Amino acid sequence: MTDHLNTKRLHVITWGCQMNVYDSARMADVLAPIGYGPTEAPEAADMIILNTCHIRDRASEKVFSELGRLRVLKQAREAEGGRMILAVAGCVAQAEGKEILARAPYVDIVLGPQTYHRLPEMVALAARAGGAVIDTDFPTEQKFDFLPDEAAPQTPGGLSAFLTVQEGCDKFCSFCVVPYTRGAEASRKVASVLAEAKRMVAGGAREIALLGQNVNAYHGEGPDGSTWGLARLLYALADLGIPRLRYTTSHPRDMDDALIAAHRDLPALMPFLHLPVQSGSDRMLAAMNRKHKAADFMRIIERVREARPDMALSSDFIVGHPGETDADFADTMKLIREVGFALAYSFKYSARPGTPASGAPNQVADAVMDARLAELQAVLRQQQNDFNASCVGKTMDVLLTGHGRHPGQIAGRTPYLQPVHLQGDASVIGRIARVDISAAHPNSLSARLLDEPRLSASVSPLPTEEPACA
Repeated sequence: MTDHLNTKRLHVITWGCQMNVYDSARMADVLAPIGYGPTEAPEAADMIILNTCHIRDRASEKVFSELGRLRVLKQAREAEGGRMILAVAGCVAQAEGKEILARAPYVDIVLGPQTYHRLPEMVALAARAGGAVIDTDFPTEQKFDFLPDEAAPQTPGGLSAFLTVQEGCDKFCSFCVVPYTRGAEASRKVASVLAEAKRMVAGGAREIALLGQNVNAYHGEGPDGSTWGLARLLYALADLGIPRLRYTTSHPRDMDDALIAAHRDLPALMPFLHLPVQSGSDRMLAAMNRKHKAADFMRIIERVREARPDMALSSDFIVGHPGETDADFADTMKLIREVGFALAYSFKYSARPGTPASGAPNQVADAVMDARLAELQAVLRQQQNDFNASCVGKTMDVLLTGHGRHPGQIAGRTPYLQPVHLQGDASVIGRIARVDISAAHPNSLSARLLDEPRLSASVSPLPTEEPACA
């Protein structure tokens, strides 16, 4: 144990998807042995890490705005004769490391998402050098081989835990920066994944979500030296007795027969699939370099629903990719109506520097994108409302995760990731309980515990969650 060393305070600010949440927790893991313990107060921190995301529009400017605020705290600490280390990590750091140091020379450390296992060394170098340390190389070694496996994971979530098993992307979609910021596809060794999953279960996790930029491209080295796909890994995790398993984010090209069969065969694998299609137009899919057609996606959906009839679907959509016409957009709307989604994330195209689409001709006018996005989101919202309404009167297993917003209220999640509120005693938290869904709201469901019929339903909705990067 290193409690006696924890005299320095660490504050991490995380933006982006669940993978960044996981990365932030592991950065705390690697810094704990050199004396850093967490603090929720940035002004009290001896080190602040901004863990950044480059997926959304104006991501860089948001980083520089936050750095300006943190600079004041850093200067105040120096005026008191102390020191505050300021680090920028993640995808913005990877893509724009030199620009960060040029515009914010008071930053001490810039590190990419593949190098955070080297943080203790970077901290030592920054202390000695008196200048900035930058490490945005793509190392030949996998960072997962150097993380403290013996440590209990600090991943937030408790009952529901995130577990990164794959990183990087070889797909090179025209709009996406991930291959340039996260590097090539790489998968953790099976033994490492299973060891961390066992620690999570021992720490109370009842649900584990496997994470990856293209998680269904997982190809980890098994104990016997063979290569395991995601399906085989899921079977092994289910054998550990984990009640609930999920995975995100997937690519249609990697939705293979074995993975579809796992949805049929594994009760622990939840009947909820997030499979980004981005567009329903074959012309746009080709321009996006997705390497699948709308009909390919529809065939996958048909096979998944055949294997698991109760499957609910989620997806991502981009409107206004360069060259998108009214006819292309109409094809997307047609696909949405044919599939029917329980949940979806949709965005206007935003040019990311260095991606092929950023310099493509026929950029779509912002007003046109606004109109298309509004039309698309109205249909998706109605589909989500219809799906939630279809759950009323059904009996479901709900993981009860904590207290709700009101006295006596308990919150949980259905197999379809819908937030649920019900009245109950705190003793039920941590259970996977049978409930009756009694009402649907825009972003949540109300329910009552079937083994406690005297308890009445709550009607308080929860907001929707942010998507994983895809």
